[in-house]
Amino acid sequence: MAECNNEVVLSSEYSGSWFWSWFNWSRFSPMMLRTAEKKILSYLKTGYKGWYVDIGPVVGSSDKIWTVSLNQESPETPILLLHGLAAGVALWVLNLDSLAKQRPVYAIDLLGFGRSSRPVFSGEAKEAETQLVRSVEEWRKEMQLEKFVLLGHSMGGFLATSYAIQHPERVKHLILADPWGFPEKPAEVARKKEIPLWAKVIAYMVQPLNPLWAVRLAGPFGQWLIETARPDIVRKFSPILKEDVTYIAQYIHQCNVQTPSGESAFHAMMHGFGWAKHPMVKRIEELDPNVPITLLYGNRSWVDHSPGEHIKQVRPTSYVNVQTITGAGHHVYLDKSEIFNKYVLEACSLSDKYSKLNNSISVRPSDPRILNESRTENEEDIGEQKDASPKMVDTDKPRSS
Repeated sequence: MAECNNEVVLSSEYSGSWFWSWFNWSRFSPMMLRTAEKKILSYLKTGYKGWYVDIGPVVGSSDKIWTVSLNQESPETPILLLHGLAAGVALWVLNLDSLAKQRPVYAIDLLGFGRSSRPVFSGEAKEAETQLVRSVEEWRKEMQLEKFVLLGHSMGGFLATSYAIQHPERVKHLILADPWGFPEKPAEVARKKEIPLWAKVIAYMVQPLNPLWAVRLAGPFGQWLIETARPDIVRKFSPILKEDVTYIAQYIHQCNVQTPSGESAFHAMMHGFGWAKHPMVKRIEELDPNVPITLLYGNRSWVDHSPGEHIKQVRPTSYVNVQTITGAGHHVYLDKSEIFNKYVLEACSLSDKYSKLNNSISVRPSDPRILNESRTENEEDIGEQKDASPKMVDTDKPRSS
């Protein structure tokens, strides 16, 4: 299988430390990851295709990007989805059918994540970011796509913005879903209580480690750890997957129990988990003013929303649409999937209608009836369609399009 050809790396989390190597007892199974992904995507109504796109020696000696496509035959401008940290293509399952009704949809496992290759990234923040952006551009070249709508969630939003800055002629519309890495890290504020010495010691010890080290440390109990620590994530899919909801934790576990390649790149880019070493608010003015931006925040998210207003201020003549979705958290594309999908489709339609979007274009309000629907009602409607199984092609043989 193609996954077995990926480079074997030891990140700083393991290299040079017999302690962490001794605890590296995690159980990664390419077959389990593939099975979990196929089971989750089997709930789609739209037929999809999954395959490897060979992008060559971008970071490693032979990098491959796992790609899923829907409605590839449509002549409309395609949309490319970039996931966040610890995620992969299957977690877009609540969005793919809706987005694919009007245009081609491509979802990829970013290099170093999911089923894609896991090369050794640079430990320097700017270079690691550049490597990830370069991998997306090489993927585009292999796919022979002239232009696309680019949607990124969390870390994917940070990378999507970086890509748009470097390749503005390729981005028809930039859609950012609760993007990570935009605000500057605030100055330390005085604490009410002194931090205990033991807490300082633990914080110092885990600082060099990648964010998901505990999942790998848990070994065969990693899936249980995900189900226990983040039952909210699993629960978001229950109206659709019902009795198969355990595949979500299995999928997330198998995505992250592997060598933490892309995760190490994220670790290099971050300044404390919540911030980036090179925050995007200080660089957004580098983005071509002709690239329209739609920002979709969850009002319950931990992500700072203020950069959205800052972007509107520094791009006064550009199209910038900032929307906050009530009742949604950081995983805004899951929490209120139907409302999220509607905003995305509206952004795509505007870009189809106008060759150039600017701040003079008014945004048509979404249907209030749909915006006021509860998440439970939306998901139950989708759940009733679970028996419609799509045709699917899944080949482990790497190829270029």
